Amino acid sequence: MAMVKQATELTIPDDLKLLYNKALNNQEANDKQQAVAYYTQVLNQVKSYDLTTQDVDQLEYQIYLNICDIHSQQSEISLAIAFITKALQVADILQRQDKLSQCYNRRGELKSLQGDYEGALLDHKRSVEIKLTMDQSEETDVAGSYINIGNVYYAQGNYDNAISMYEKSLDIDSSVLGDHHRPRSAKTYNSMGNIYDEQGKHDDAICMYQKSLKINLSELGDYHPCIADTYHNMGNVYLSQGKYDSAVSMYEKSLKIQLSTLDENHPNISDTYNNMGNVYRTQGKYKDAICMFEKSLEIKLSVLGDNDPSVAATYTSMGTVCQAQGKYHEAVSLYDKSLKIQISAFDDNHPSTAANYSSLGNVYYAQGKYDDACCMYEKSLKIQLSALNNDHPSIAITHKHLGHVYDHQGKYDDAICMFEKSLQINLLVLDDDHPYLAEIYNNMGLTYYNQSKYNDAISMYQKSIKICLAVLGDVHPSIAEMYHNIGIVYKNQENYGEALNMYKKSLQINMSTLDDRQINIADTYHDMGVVYYAQSDYDTAISKYQESLKIKFLVLDGYHPSIADTYKNLGIVYGKKSEDDRHYAVAFYERALTISVHGHQPNHLDHVDTNDNDKHHQHDDALAMRQRFNEIHLSLRQAYKVNQTNTNMNHQWQVYQRQSQQSSNLRDNASHNGHHQTQRSHYQAVKEKKYFTAYLQALKKGCCRNKMIQAVFAGPEGVGKSSIMRIFTQQQLISLQDPTKIADQSDKMIHLQYYKIKDRTTHSLGEILDDNVYEIVQLQYDYLISNQQISTISRPLQDEYLPIHDQHASDAIQSSKTNQQIAATTSTSSGVSTMLQTDNDLLLQHCRHFFQHYYPSWLNKTTDDSQYAKIWDFEGQSIYHVTHQPFLSSNSIYILVFNISQNIHDKVLTRDGQLLNKTYLQSMHEWLTSIVGGNANQNKMTTTVDSDQVEYSLPIVILVASRGDYITSKQQGMNRFVQFERELRTTMPHYNSNICSSRIIFNCNPDDNSDATVAERQQCSLRLHDIIKSFLQSLPFMYHPIPIQWYLLATILHTPADVSLNQVKSSFIDQIRNNRVHKIMTMQEIQSLAKDIGLYEDENELIAMLSYLHDLGEVIFCRKGYDKAGNCGIIVTDVDWLLRIFRAIICLDNCASGSLDIQSLYEEASRTGKISIKYVNYILAPYKLSDQIRKSIINLMEAYDILCTIKSDNDQDECHYFVPYFLRYDVQPFDLTKYHVSETLYIGYEHNHIPYIPDGIYYCLLSSCLKEWNNTKVELYYQCAKFYLTSNHHYIIINKDKSHIALQYCYQKLDNPTLFNTIQSQVQTSIYKDRPHDTIKQKLSSLIHDRMPKFKGSIIRYYIRCHECGKLTFIDDEEDFQEGSNILCRNQSCYLIFDSQSIKDWMFLNQQNDNGKLNKIKS
Repeated sequence: MAMVKQATELTIPDDLKLLYNKALNNQEANDKQQAVAYYTQVLNQVKSYDLTTQDVDQLEYQIYLNICDIHSQQSEISLAIAFITKALQVADILQRQDKLSQCYNRRGELKSLQGDYEGALLDHKRSVEIKLTMDQSEETDVAGSYINIGNVYYAQGNYDNAISMYEKSLDIDSSVLGDHHRPRSAKTYNSMGNIYDEQGKHDDAICMYQKSLKINLSELGDYHPCIADTYHNMGNVYLSQGKYDSAVSMYEKSLKIQLSTLDENHPNISDTYNNMGNVYRTQGKYKDAICMFEKSLEIKLSVLGDNDPSVAATYTSMGTVCQAQGKYHEAVSLYDKSLKIQISAFDDNHPSTAANYSSLGNVYYAQGKYDDACCMYEKSLKIQLSALNNDHPSIAITHKHLGHVYDHQGKYDDAICMFEKSLQINLLVLDDDHPYLAEIYNNMGLTYYNQSKYNDAISMYQKSIKICLAVLGDVHPSIAEMYHNIGIVYKNQENYGEALNMYKKSLQINMSTLDDRQINIADTYHDMGVVYYAQSDYDTAISKYQESLKIKFLVLDGYHPSIADTYKNLGIVYGKKSEDDRHYAVAFYERALTISVHGHQPNHLDHVDTNDNDKHHQHDDALAMRQRFNEIHLSLRQAYKVNQTNTNMNHQWQVYQRQSQQSSNLRDNASHNGHHQTQRSHYQAVKEKKYFTAYLQALKKGCCRNKMIQAVFAGPEGVGKSSIMRIFTQQQLISLQDPTKIADQSDKMIHLQYYKIKDRTTHSLGEILDDNVYEIVQLQYDYLISNQQISTISRPLQDEYLPIHDQHASDAIQSSKTNQQIAATTSTSSGVSTMLQTDNDLLLQHCRHFFQHYYPSWLNKTTDDSQYAKIWDFEGQSIYHVTHQPFLSSNSIYILVFNISQNIHDKVLTRDGQLLNKTYLQSMHEWLTSIVGGNANQNKMTTTVDSDQVEYSLPIVILVASRGDYITSKQQGMNRFVQFERELRTTMPHYNSNICSSRIIFNCNPDDNSDATVAERQQCSLRLHDIIKSFLQSLPFMYHPIPIQWYLLATILHTPADVSLNQVKSSFIDQIRNNRVHKIMTMQEIQSLAKDIGLYEDENELIAMLSYLHDLGEVIFCRKGYDKAGNCGIIVTDVDWLLRIFRAIICLDNCASGSLDIQSLYEEASRTGKISIKYVNYILAPYKLSDQIRKSIINLMEAYDILCTIKSDNDQDECHYFVPYFLRYDVQPFDLTKYHVSETLYIGYEHNHIPYIPDGIYYCLLSSCLKEWNNTKVELYYQCAKFYLTSNHHYIIINKDKSHIALQYCYQKLDNPTLFNTIQSQVQTSIYKDRPHDTIKQKLSSLIHDRMPKFKGSIIRYYIRCHECGKLTFIDDEEDFQEGSNILCRNQSCYLIFDSQSIKDWMFLNQQNDNGKLNKIKS
């Protein structure tokens, strides 16, 4: 980059100097746009001055260079080239050889970035020519130009010429400049190492890196970014060699140095995370890989922005992981993102763009869309041939990809031709034993195998293995792949012994080098099963298929076609094994059939643009899916030995798609066929028996897709959330509406699937539960009448709540066997009763009671696919934030409301006109951090909003504005909305992917009900409805199959607000509710109830059910302190009852009733943050709670830190609870004038990890510290607490400072010096030995881990304030204090060393030793 010249070095007038210096300052402050504006002003004004031509040219030259650098830093390469060309023209006018050389060199660098390598070479060579003509006494740096030329050759893949240039540079540096340029020589060795790595010369690469490392260690010391770079590159070599542990070790060494020497958001750290992700991806550790890529992406987005090519590269890496997992639509979405960035940063003909087209081709190839894959590869090849040398390795790779496509299209000769082209290029640029050549030989072997040219195939495989053994050793995954492929050839030659031998070799290598969940291992087990089946060794074949399934369940999507294939093969084996095992075959065919259908649900195609080409592909997908279905269905028919017609087969297909009404039509026709009443009665009796059989069948494994979710209105207090909720649910607005207290739940489910803006309907939970039970049973009934068989709908292969079990296969067998027994017994006269008689008559009786509760309502019911959202209104007052924790759900959609009539930086205005000590921006930070941080789900989803396909992180937060009636025009409203949104995204970029900006502005004026306003409200409600609906159609939570037992138990636990809503009143269910269901229950009580009524499967299942109901807001399920005996879990079945109790205890304004004594107790709580047990008992008295229930409520509130018991040392003192959020805003700060106060120490996280610590977390931290120190003398004022540590004679002050916790300690000033010194010594000893700051840090970390699981991997640190820049900088371990209390500020704008009193006060340093030096004390 060109050096920015100060205006003082230029001969120009003062006013131009001022403008120029303003431009420089803005450039250095990264305000690029303003800098360019000032530079432009200088250029426009300079000609109006009477200056010499030389002065004007000098000034223009420097400005053009500076503007070039600005555009280059913003990846605007074309603009950067335009300005460096202008600088070049001016340099030519000045006839300055040094400036000409500099411009040619800079333009060459930019052309390299643009992919114009030939142009870059011309410029760099021209630069060298000029330098060679200059006086060599000048600083010409010819060696540097040779390095630049070498870099271009490297980018072109012209490795020999690149090495030649690097060696020229090294010769000059060593002979002419001596040690002066040793660090640059290290960098050159590093570049040569990169080339040798590309060439597969791994030993030479390591040699170069070690030379680089040796120089840098001697010149720079152990901890320098250059050392980290070399470790990083050595890790790349080990990755290429398949030495994954060594690679990770090198990356971790690199990362340790980077984290200690660089800013946390430095791009180099991002690169290290990215390459660690590559290792994990290669090992098949896909979750770890995604984690690393997301860390890398987070840094890049925060530093480089959304449109940097480096961001595109990470999207591509993430896409490869999704592709490997079979998540093809997600992969395409990521590749598309990458492609858009590359095209905007460069152009359509850049090599990086070509690479993206190849990535898209790869995913289309994986999907079997070979025409599309071919199209992408050809696009890539066209760009590469125009931008790169004809023998560039990238071109060879594209030829290889085309060979794969032709192979799968059956164009085997064309495939061999492509592979030979690839081989020819690689033989020119690579050594004969390079691993890439082995890969091509392997590909040619596959094609010869497909042509049944088995001998040629084995010959190619053996060539491949020979190279791999020589280069990679005998335990590399690539060699395992070769053995596997040879095994396939031997299998097709029916040489089963040799096939198994090859498979075992492959398996042995993979098991020793890869994670045991690698999909390659699953494939080998599968193929071994095929061989054992061919040898009629059915038991071993079954064993191998089951081993394959275990791995596939862990690493693939539950509906991946590969899983269906293994199930199908299991069905084949059992079908051959014996007649007695035919029911096993049926079970596995059914599983395969279910996956075949459900794995390609229509919603999986929603993310694809619906142009004509994509519709064609969807049609192709449908045909492929139908073909797979027909194949498996044929096997299933043969297993059943039922001669079904094609019509019946199509009928079952339609049943699986839930689009057929054939069964219901048959039933309707039967009820109106003119038979006598007795015949109709007989028909109804048979029908009821069949329904009961279907109901019993559904109890085994029946489930249906989840249809319910919470929609939570949240935001600062007084912004109009309740008004918007009422508008959305078509309720009347209320003038001067009372504020919501804690939260209000609407006992209404808003119907979304068939929701009409003029005809909105609401439903009770009871209705929805009834409908879901009916849908599950009806599906079983349809199977029964269409096939005269009882089938099963599989439980989900993967479930958010339940762990994945390894016994899926055996479960399927056992389930199917039981189902066949049911089917057999239903045809007998004794019916189901006989079958269940031996099990449990009481359970059968309960089944009949449940069935009788539901059956009458099913006679005229139809199924639909509606979805429902339960509406919640969360209050915004800080006093309630800590109480929201029990009601927050990780599977909710949040509507975050802000007041558009207020500025985001204004202080929050309450309903009574008071200004709080918090701005609207801070309040929005509070909500966003609580919502996003409280969600452990790291998943992403892609949905279409306003015709744009967008990727979001979970949970979803929809931004909505209120108070539109205060805005004078729509344009003003939209401008304010955009400004608010921009401020939010700028200050909290970490949450950008969670936020959906709706641009909806509601008019909340209850007195304005004009036709225009009502129509506008309806339009806003419709838009909000459409956005919510878009998310519901894509949310993974909405597609989880929910077992029927969950709905049945939920029906028992749910007490409807209006009993008349139940279509059938059941005395049986009412009796259970009255006798067994209480408002608050233990886990043991729920478990006992479920067992007694036959709805208990196991403990994990029960926990999953309660978690699901908790996520819907139907119960509060607190597992804190839960043990295996089930004695500690707390379940609240009546959530509204709990809310009323919370509202009563936590009064917003004042105590509404009671004696003066009671009111004074409340007043005391609002002044001190401590509430008397006498007051709590008074509040709870009207609820007539038993001692046990009262104790459970207090335990629940303590579990969520809503209350914290203060244990007094004196048994005579009245018990109090600690409630810091009770404190009024106007409580006066502490008077510390009589105390010696330490410097402040801060605890917290990097802003890009946790940008804000919510009030709820802070209050919980205070409660946790209270429990630790049992401090009865704790004092409070607004967001600050002072704990007195009696035994140590000092106070600890804990203050919330936005995104950090600020700590101080203080002790009394005394006139007696001796006594004061004694106290001071005791305090210092306490800080040194007891380290209360470590205790607070650990407790904050624990709270973040438990309550904000999204951030549980974030690193908590100590921070101190820099005296130079005034910003916080984190303090690290030993290296920070080598020179006493001096510390380096890590803020990029500062980077100065300063002396910190905080280091001394908080005893990170011990007292001075005998030599007068400060010793480090490790925390």
